[in-house]
Amino acid sequence: MLERDRRPLRSLFLDLNSYFASVEQQEHPELRGRPVGVGAVEAESGTIIAASYEAKAFGVRTGTKVGEARQLCPEIVLVHGNHKTYAAYHNAILKAVEDVLPVEKVRSVDEMSFRLIGEEAEPARAIELAKALKTIIRERVGECLRCSIGIAPNTFVAKLGTEMQKPDGLVLIEGHALPDRLACLRLTDFTGINRRMEIRLQAQGIFTGADLCRASQDLLHRAFGSVIGERWWYLLRGYELVEEPTQRRTLGHSHVLPPRLRTEEGTREVLLRLLHKAAARLRSEGLWAEGMAVSVRGIRQNWSFKTRMPPTQDTHTMQEHVLKAWPQRTFAAPIQVGVTFYDLKPSAEVTPSLFDSTVERADLSRAVDKLNHKFGKNSVFLAGMEHAKDTAQERIAFNKTQLFSEGKDDNVVE
Repeated sequence: MLERDRRPLRSLFLDLNSYFASVEQQEHPELRGRPVGVGAVEAESGTIIAASYEAKAFGVRTGTKVGEARQLCPEIVLVHGNHKTYAAYHNAILKAVEDVLPVEKVRSVDEMSFRLIGEEAEPARAIELAKALKTIIRERVGECLRCSIGIAPNTFVAKLGTEMQKPDGLVLIEGHALPDRLACLRLTDFTGINRRMEIRLQAQGIFTGADLCRASQDLLHRAFGSVIGERWWYLLRGYELVEEPTQRRTLGHSHVLPPRLRTEEGTREVLLRLLHKAAARLRSEGLWAEGMAVSVRGIRQNWSFKTRMPPTQDTHTMQEHVLKAWPQRTFAAPIQVGVTFYDLKPSAEVTPSLFDSTVERADLSRAVDKLNHKFGKNSVFLAGMEHAKDTAQERIAFNKTQLFSEGKDDNVVE
């Protein structure tokens, strides 16, 4: 698990800078050099999901409300996210970089890591490879696609290196410089430390990156509340640990309602549309859900409910739960809806009950999926979502790498 004696350069981490906004500037030359904000809607209450560096210079960030972004940067150009194009660029980048180094792991739509072996681990050669990656992306994919690259003894530190110099950065961190080389970072710059975790660390007297780097294994164990703290002690020093496998815990979709569907009937139809889409994803990943949560956010009042179910991946079973709860709805002036499945289990861990029709219904739902994939998205759909079947288009979030296809020709770039 642990290389005790040596900490050679093993990892090169590539982080595409302001990815969605950079793709928009590549696709639309008139946007280059201008502040750009990418969002789902242009309403003042909408949220910026990506900002160009020209917009970031005015304080616009991911999560900034559209209205606030206009105040911070009156010249900002707002564009709707073109997620099919982002996925296409992602694939083009993967194809290009493979001619320089084989990709070890795709971490997200805008991040990937590479393994350095043999002479590649020599500092001069590693820097040469990093520059070659930058060049091939620029020449084959687009001049607006810049990236920051970190090179280090492990993936954890290499990713931190990408945060030290943006945009278009290149940072090499050798083992002998660790952990002191990381002392300049803020706590929330470290991958895995959000605001809540920062408060926990501060409660143990860890206020800065320097404090984190100096902390003992025992202190980190107390601060993190588990052996994860001890893993951090080794990671901060450049040791390579076996990555712990992760398992999906939830699956779901949310959608901002278009104005024409901001009614009770429209809200119900979009909820069924999200249910239809999320259940198809559940089946495509071979997962079964034992819990479901539904939420409606309203301008004046919200509404939500949770329900437990026998393990299922059947759309109709889930729809029955939603329609049973629907009469108790309390939302007012709806603007956003969401459906989330939780307590997920892979098929191998599920033993369906002998006394219900879960298996037969799941088989029927999978047959519907096959028809849609053969004849086209929404060839077969829930009758209750007739007016909303074309809403909730797939979006590629930063932690996703591909768009989920609901049928033939879905997500094809026109």
